[in-house]
Amino acid sequence: MGSPKLYIASEEDITSGKITDIYFVRTKKVLEAKGLDGVRVRMEVHISDLPTGYDWAVYAGLEEALKILEGKPLDVYSLPEGTLVSSGTPVMLIEGAYADMCLYETAILGVLRQATSIATKAARIKKLARDRGVVFFGLRALHPAIAPSVDRAAFIGGVDAVSGYFSREYLGVLPVGTMPHALIVVFGNNVEAWKAFNDVIEPEVPRIVLVDTFNDERVETLQAVEALKGSLYGVRLDTPRSRRGNMREIVEEIRWTLKAMGYPNVKIVVSGGINEKSLLELRDVADMFGVGTSIAVATPVDISMDIVEVFRDGTWRPIAKRGKKPGAKKVYMCGVLDYEVTLWNENPKRCHEDMLVKWLENGKLVRGYPSVSEIRSYVVSQLEKVPEPQAL
Repeated sequence: MGSPKLYIASEEDITSGKITDIYFVRTKKVLEAKGLDGVRVRMEVHISDLPTGYDWAVYAGLEEALKILEGKPLDVYSLPEGTLVSSGTPVMLIEGAYADMCLYETAILGVLRQATSIATKAARIKKLARDRGVVFFGLRALHPAIAPSVDRAAFIGGVDAVSGYFSREYLGVLPVGTMPHALIVVFGNNVEAWKAFNDVIEPEVPRIVLVDTFNDERVETLQAVEALKGSLYGVRLDTPRSRRGNMREIVEEIRWTLKAMGYPNVKIVVSGGINEKSLLELRDVADMFGVGTSIAVATPVDISMDIVEVFRDGTWRPIAKRGKKPGAKKVYMCGVLDYEVTLWNENPKRCHEDMLVKWLENGKLVRGYPSVSEIRSYVVSQLEKVPEPQAL
């Protein structure tokens, strides 16, 4: 019998091309055997399809894709990470020998699809939340090996904070969180648990306590106000579905009670199964939302990668499989979600800001990469200019 192990790929596994589909390994072998391993191509990455009801996606995952391709004899052009795009938009172009890039298609599409899907759902949630705070609590929905990537994508998408303890180290983002029911259950008494948290945890951490562990939410809210008084920043409702009833009425009751008791500034945080529709129902009565699974296990945004040109007889020749538009393309922007797509050497007629810029030249990074906070700000600035999505 063997010992248990974690089934995770190392960075070396990914950047060396080991994490790929077998048919790419066989393709490379055939090209090398037949002397075609030097044939140069231009491969386009584009948004294939958006989920039903979506009008846009947040393009994310570029930094990890560049890390995978860094050091290879390839040129890479891309839209800036965080750009809002619609279906059919080209987002990246990779130029070089196909044999030098084929092993990485699986990994590149994997990071782009996952990051884009999560960032897009996070952006939709944040847009619907308006000025209400949104904290991402979804790490437990996915494999822990990808936790930093997941928190990064959610943060880029616009959530106000993430909960991963590692986020300060990996992302330069301060993690945010309250307390689990387990802490209260171990104490066996909610008031004792709250007071212990208040005694031990650093004073800069807001005192937000769970008020649905043993008793009615209103009863525990009153206990929390009495126990922590001026130290209490907020209460969190994570009521199980079996006890939830009409969540809006519960929140309204808590809001009324806090006001009546002279604590109108105590915040109300709602978590547990929050999705677009439930957030829409509660956004005018709650102050903050903890959102997990609906962002972490987001409806996928389909992204494809296809050869669109091959270099033959000293010139680039447009070519593509059926259903794809041949020819390398440029993307020019007039405004948010207003793009003009042209052939590579064609002059734009309407828009003039060239969005598909070079990031790697012969495998070397040629421009500085923005921080996750800068990318998030870019996303949020675009969200301000698009209509509120229909809650799904």
